[in-house]
Amino acid sequence: MSNPILTIVGARPNFMKAAPVHRAFEARNIPHEIIHTGQHYDDVMSKVFFEDLGMPKPSVYMGVGSGSHAVQTANVMIGLEKVFEEKKPPMVNVVGDVNSTLAAAIVAAKLHIPVSHIEAGLRSRDWDMPEEVNRVVTDSVADLLLTPSPDGDENLKAEGKKDSSIVCVGNVMIDTLFMNLPKAKAIDVPARMGLEHGNYAMLTMHRPSNVDVQETFERLLGALLDIQEKIPLVFPVHPRTRARMKAFDIGQRFEKAGNIHLCEPLGYLEFMSLTSRAKLVLTDSGGLQEETTALGIPCLTLRENTERPITVDEGTNIVVGTDDVRIRAETDKILAGEGKTGRAPALWDGKASERIVDAVMAFLDRRRASR
Repeated sequence: MSNPILTIVGARPNFMKAAPVHRAFEARNIPHEIIHTGQHYDDVMSKVFFEDLGMPKPSVYMGVGSGSHAVQTANVMIGLEKVFEEKKPPMVNVVGDVNSTLAAAIVAAKLHIPVSHIEAGLRSRDWDMPEEVNRVVTDSVADLLLTPSPDGDENLKAEGKKDSSIVCVGNVMIDTLFMNLPKAKAIDVPARMGLEHGNYAMLTMHRPSNVDVQETFERLLGALLDIQEKIPLVFPVHPRTRARMKAFDIGQRFEKAGNIHLCEPLGYLEFMSLTSRAKLVLTDSGGLQEETTALGIPCLTLRENTERPITVDEGTNIVVGTDDVRIRAETDKILAGEGKTGRAPALWDGKASERIVDAVMAFLDRRRASR
């Protein structure tokens, strides 16, 4: 195989999944390149993650930047069409559910290039989330559907996908977690911040449904202000969230609270150094629901639904929505030692990337044999 398989990344959640996949292809001497669309384009949101994860410099960096969903997706499609026509890859891997994922899948499908979707089959059934649109459309055009858990298989089968196109490979982000956890713990960010291991909470919050609606955002912040009186709260603040906090009175109170450690977005190793030693995590992120389940740390998801129900059914996750009363109550249970326990689901073993390469190469072998 002379032309490289391409893996498309665009935003932070993609990087943790693409890094072990690249290493697995490289270990077998299979030509593979990473294409970065530049959907997340500043150093903190992008470059530092490449460095932390030991990823090679992308063979193409498109630098599409921000914009509306339509503008961003269109710019990625225009750029990737040129890349695909030039490189003629035997397969394009797309990862997760960001706009770059959707754009790459559509362009490859139109050019008759096989598409594999890493993290296929996840469904929240919440059409207000742009990520749900991206997931469903991507899966509809992908040739190889690589799922992280059995619920993904069932979702795809219910949508009419052929069993032969679905392979449950496990959760590739857990590969990155296990590989980097010793390095993350070694830098001991909690100690730098004057925090006691196991005696603080981590918070992330950036989804428009939480931070763009003043009533919802203020309700969440009110609950979090009460929580920080009981346990220190570490909050790496997404640029979007910081702008909203400055606009609302309660957000300004939040910034002045005595037991909240506000900081800029962190690199992967710094973030995992904190997360891996936290008492609990409060988040509206998808990936953190998975990482906390793998780490055995209680997680309260500040959303009304999750596309990762296995973290609730088998893991440490509880979906509390934006109900401030329930957020306080579930936090109190955790602080009293009554937090939810769980286990890591099957195939969340740090070897998903190897199974992904197996599945991709088996698909390409079958394709060659059928010609």
